[in-house]
Amino acid sequence: MDTTPLDPTAFRSPAVLLSGPVDYDMYKEFRRQFAEAAERDIVVIELSTLGGDPEVARMMGEDIRYHTEMNPERRFVFLGKAAIYSAGTTFMSFFARPNRYLTRGTRLMIHERKMDKQLHVQGPLTTCIAAVKATLHEIECSIVIQNEGFSNLIQGSDVTLNEVLEKAPANWYLEAEEAKRRGLIEAVI
Repeated sequence: MDTTPLDPTAFRSPAVLLSGPVDYDMYKEFRRQFAEAAERDIVVIELSTLGGDPEVARMMGEDIRYHTEMNPERRFVFLGKAAIYSAGTTFMSFFARPNRYLTRGTRLMIHERKMDKQLHVQGPLTTCIAAVKATLHEIECSIVIQNEGFSNLIQGSDVTLNEVLEKAPANWYLEAEEAKRRGLIEAVI
């Protein structure tokens, strides 16, 4: 894999331009533009988002991971612009650290996954236990997935998992230059 820092001219005409909420509409647009870039050796994916569905971010990220492994001669590069919050940061975590770039003044926001669910316990006691256990398993599995993403994000940086776990519950914002200093991205352009 080529890890040579890219010149700013490499970002002149990104192959994939995405903005707005990370949702299924964004995924469809991502897939459409990504397919159109099939002949490019360097595929720059520009994103600006205030967040969205973390599972959609993981789906897009898995596409990047898969194509990176299947086509090692091609380079898939992330360019974050203005705001890369929440699910946007999750998506960025699927790119190798040397392929992560932010524009000047861009902010990353890292936070824990959120859940909005009411647990209604009613009926025979054994059924109640099953409902409570199912919700607990959902939470535990979501924490594992969240921490896998955090581990991918910090790989190659000086940020520790403990630091992320400490700061993420209160929404951790990092300006582009700080993200560069900490080793989360390759460069600010």
